[in-house]
Amino acid sequence: MKNNAQKAARLSVAPMMDWTTSDCRYLHRLLSRETLLYTEMVTAPALVRGGALHLLDFHNDEHPVALQLGGSDPVELAEAAKLGSDAGYDEINLNCGCPSDRVQSGAFGAVLMQTPELVADCVAAMREAVKAEVTVKCRIGIDEQEPQEVLPDFLDKIRAAGCRRVTIHARKAWLQGLSPKENRDIPPLDYELVHQMKAAFPDLHISINGGIATLTEAKLHLDRGLDGVMVGRAAYHQPAEVLCGADPEIYGTGSVSDPAEAVRQMLPYIEARLSDGAKLNQITRHMLGLFAGRPGARQWRRMLSEGACRAGAGPELVEQALAQMADRAAA
Repeated sequence: MKNNAQKAARLSVAPMMDWTTSDCRYLHRLLSRETLLYTEMVTAPALVRGGALHLLDFHNDEHPVALQLGGSDPVELAEAAKLGSDAGYDEINLNCGCPSDRVQSGAFGAVLMQTPELVADCVAAMREAVKAEVTVKCRIGIDEQEPQEVLPDFLDKIRAAGCRRVTIHARKAWLQGLSPKENRDIPPLDYELVHQMKAAFPDLHISINGGIATLTEAKLHLDRGLDGVMVGRAAYHQPAEVLCGADPEIYGTGSVSDPAEAVRQMLPYIEARLSDGAKLNQITRHMLGLFAGRPGARQWRRMLSEGACRAGAGPELVEQALAQMADRAAA
């Protein structure tokens, strides 16, 4: 039985290119049963024109899991959304926040903040095509836009098209002058504006994203009335810090999970992936930060970084690295 994506959206792990692969999401699901997980952004043209349906592959244990799509053509997005819904995703999300050059050249991502009517058309077409919920992830504005003016208009238009859930990255995106990396850090955060949007649109489920690194910070936003919090880089680089306590602290269910136990549960999965032709480092690169801040973390990273690339490397390397962690913890 699939979990309810809206309920799960109280805490989510952001879509991150090259990071939130299926291997990464499988690990994150072992740390939290409740958190909503997002794919990397998949472009609608890659699915519809390119036939790259392998980009939709995911493990059944990842639920609740959302597919993020990039695109700006309503017809093509509707087709891509149907492919995603048919593949079993619990939610289809439209990217209106990514500032990369590649995304701009495709006329989607953050550049869509300039054309809320087009975004509304895309949302309406996607909703018509699928049973899964269609959601939007956006910025507060781009370039010289005035967020206090453009964001309410943007939300009003997508709400009119039937979108009931939106995640707002509380920074502008500067498409002229800043790199994608700089756009994650340099534009100032405006959390207050996101809280104002919740007050102005009480019927919308609004999640906040940007710079939130701990469950304590997440709870502050939830306690002030936001419906959800999306965590990005912190959930990737220190997954245990963000996800191990998420179920009891954010959802009031379950208990704090153990990253060492998650590693043990990863072993059969790793075995299966390797037998399908995957390389060990494709999987273990997502596990490097699992023990961040704990005794033996450096040795754990080193063993996996140096050993997982070697020919024939298998689950036994992960077991050895875990045993070394246990030795350090006991010392």
